[in-house]
Amino acid sequence: MTTITKARKISAELKKLFPDAAIALTYGNNWELLVAVQLSAQCTDKKVNEITPALFAKYPTLSDYITAKPAEFEKYVYQTGFYKNKTKNILAAAKMISEKFDGIIPRTMTEMLTIPGVARKTANVVLGNAYGVVEGIAVDTHVKRLARLWGLTKENSPEKIERDLMLLLPKEEWHQFTYRTIEYGRKYCTARTRDHKNCPLAKYEI
Repeated sequence: MTTITKARKISAELKKLFPDAAIALTYGNNWELLVAVQLSAQCTDKKVNEITPALFAKYPTLSDYITAKPAEFEKYVYQTGFYKNKTKNILAAAKMISEKFDGIIPRTMTEMLTIPGVARKTANVVLGNAYGVVEGIAVDTHVKRLARLWGLTKENSPEKIERDLMLLLPKEEWHQFTYRTIEYGRKYCTARTRDHKNCPLAKYEI
């Protein structure tokens, strides 16, 4: 079986398992989506969803982030880890989006990558969920681990893994492949404990 054939079969089976897979983060608008995605770096979506209600209530508008005091903001996000760096990036992002993009999250990968704290994974998630703009595949820890386990890539960097997956999968599957793979990783194939008897895609592992 060629790698491209395997990738298509895996994608088809993931679609059957999780036809309605979607982003797990909760947010009220595109700016809050960007904030939540930045906070999710090295943190679970569950934990982010636990802290964002209070955060979004405290800072309801983009302007509130621009005027926020870093020390106070940090208190709301410290549970997500790397809170000082996340605070710095999010508050800087708010200022840039206000000044450079008229307060609107940009619609292109090139523009998204100019925003503090935004790399391709974050940009892919925000563009896909905010605008339905698909320029790549968001590679999180689940996607990285499973793509390597299934033999779809030998790379370690998210950018190179994304490149390999984009060559294997049709563009119309890029967006949901991420969320279906995440769901699969959570339900069947966790990083710590795995029960192969209940692992539907074990046959594809290398």
